[in-house]
Amino acid sequence: RAIKRVFDILFSSFVILFVLSWLYPIVAIAIKIGSKGPVLFRQARSGKDNQDFECWKFRTMKVNEDADAVQASKDDMRITKLGAFLRKTSIDELPQFFNVLFGDMSVVGPRPHMLKHTEEYSQIIDKYMVRHFVKPGITGLAQVKGYRGETKDPQMMRNRILMDKLYIESWSFLLDLRIIVQ
Repeated sequence: RAIKRVFDILFSSFVILFVLSWLYPIVAIAIKIGSKGPVLFRQARSGKDNQDFECWKFRTMKVNEDADAVQASKDDMRITKLGAFLRKTSIDELPQFFNVLFGDMSVVGPRPHMLKHTEEYSQIIDKYMVRHFVKPGITGLAQVKGYRGETKDPQMMRNRILMDKLYIESWSFLLDLRIIVQ
């Protein structure tokens, strides 16, 4: 755990200092020009030990009432033109490096879900809550294996959870590095 935390601090600090220091202002200005509302989208997500934390992302949608209840879908009318680009390139996820630095997330781990999804899927997927034994990550084994984004099909979520459990059971520093590279 100590090795993972030291790596998280060093890696997130590097990204914040050498990428976000210049990219954040550019994206922030583009978001402000493109639509009204805040630059960051902050949402309560399920973290380690199922403790809620505020997950940060660049805002990719018009401000709306359904943000905490309805998952974004392909061709979602709430997504702005810039937001579609930020999502496609995963630039919208970069503010999560602040979550890593603050200790709420790790660079690699199971992706944090909306509170609504944690409640819903914990009822229908066996051992779903096992994924909360570790900090959530910006990326994870499930994502590099193709289980990312919208999950309408419960089997898709079962596969994601299976990858999360496999990651937790077989964690090593080298596995984290391999996932980051992928």
